[in-house]
Amino acid sequence: MMISLKLFLVISALICSGCGSGHKDHSGHEQSGSKTETTQAQSPLRTAMAMIGSTHVHMEYSAPSVRGRAIWGELVPYHKIWVTGAHMATSLQFNSDLKIAGNVIPAGKYAFFTIPGEKEWTIIINKNWNQHQADDYNMADDAVRFMVTPEFLNEPVEELKFEVIQAGDKNGKIVFQWEKLKFSIDIESAG
Repeated sequence: MMISLKLFLVISALICSGCGSGHKDHSGHEQSGSKTETTQAQSPLRTAMAMIGSTHVHMEYSAPSVRGRAIWGELVPYHKIWVTGAHMATSLQFNSDLKIAGNVIPAGKYAFFTIPGEKEWTIIINKNWNQHQADDYNMADDAVRFMVTPEFLNEPVEELKFEVIQAGDKNGKIVFQWEKLKFSIDIESAG
């Protein structure tokens, strides 16, 4: 039993490591795709990706579900840094420079953090993408910080969801939805 669990973990790590190790051509994706771990994890690994102009934008995150819990101000405290998912920090990767909310960010892989507030959220793109929760977070590694105002959804969303959506030749959006909240961030290929 113990050997088969170890074998399963090794195989899972090998499968999951392929997507984060470099640029993969996902040009056939018109909109966000998703990938699910083969386990019955309560916060399964998901991906969202799209081509924004000539820039491939790729996000990986663990997607918790509401499961009847109070989310905002309870499970996710207000005014504290959050990985915007579960487990490892949500990652955002792009193969050429990307303009995010008007800020040009060099090509690379980053952590995507938020600080939820009752009315406004702080979005943080941090250079240290390989972090568990916010344990190793350091403000000095921030590439950019900016504010967004979440909107209320008409229908609740059970599982946390990111989408990368193409909205024009070089433009798009990163959209976050969970429970009864949603926010979107304008992005543009700068490469």
